[in-house]
Parts: sequence; structure tokens; C-alpha cells
Amino acid sequence: MAKAFKFGDDINTDVILSAHYMVSFDEKELASHLMESHDPDFSTKVKAGDFMVAGENFGCGSSREHAPIAIKGACIKAVLAKSYARIFYRNAFNVGLAIYELDPQDIDNIDEGDELELQNEAGKIINLTKNQSYVITAIPEFMQELIAAGGLMAYAKKELGL
Repeated sequence: MAKAFKFGDDINTDVILSAHYMVSFDEKELASHLMESHDPDFSTKVKAGDFMVAGENFGCGSSREHAPIAIKGACIKAVLAKSYARIFYRNAFNVGLAIYELDPQDIDNIDEGDELELQNEAGKIINLTKNQSYVITAIPEFMQELIAAGGLMAYAKKELGL
């Protein structure tokens, strides 16, 4: 089952991925250092399909795309947060990382280790541990297409034949 890994407010891009690892664009290499300053063992705990859950202003700070690339490289199913820094929000879609905003009370109801399921078509997250469901803020159709394609570059290659 997919687990929730919970973080607080104002998680900046340097916490997501320390700046000294930003010499590579290799997703797997970056993923091996994901959240390292917060929890040195995070990259070994998180499994493909897990969720990162956070408070307000997730991804604040630097505008580097490396942070969402590292999260995507760790095969995180989605990031769920109360809100996102604007540049991180756009960078996430550009690299094909699924991110969703939830009502702050719903985020507060999710605990570390809760088992979650994304029902994208239904527009909700199911907390299997607590038998609760939470509505996700709708993502514009074009942004959904970017995620499905694997990011902006993959989308452009497919749609424009580049």
C-alpha cells in the first residue's frame, strides 16, 4: 500500500534537495538525496507510489526544477499539500510530477504512515487507514495532459512531433 510521508509548512526546495546535488539532472541520482537534510534515510524509506503530504507553501525558495525532478525520480505518486509556492507548482507540471491541493483540514487529518489511494477520475484521495475521503482541487485539463505525457518536453515532442 502507498504510505503518507508527512511534512510541515514552508518546506523549501533546499530541504527537498540540497543545492550541492544540483549538478545532475539524473532523476534517480537526485532521488537518492531527496529530503536528506530533513531525514537522511528518507530515500530508503519511501517506495514507488507513496505520497508526500505537506502544509502551506510547499516548494518555496529557489526556482530550480531539480526539487520536483528528485520527487518524480523517487516515483512518488503525488504530493498533497495545503498550498504550493507558485514557481514550484509550475515546475512540478513541467517535469510531469502530480501535485494536488487539499483542504487544510483534510491535510491535517492525514498522519505519517496512513495508507492513501488516489482516485484521480473521482477527484479524491482515499485514506484507507481512517476510512475517509478528501476532495482534491481540480487540476486544469492541460496540466493533467502534461502529467500524463511525463512533463512539458515529452508533451511537446508528442504533440508537435519534435
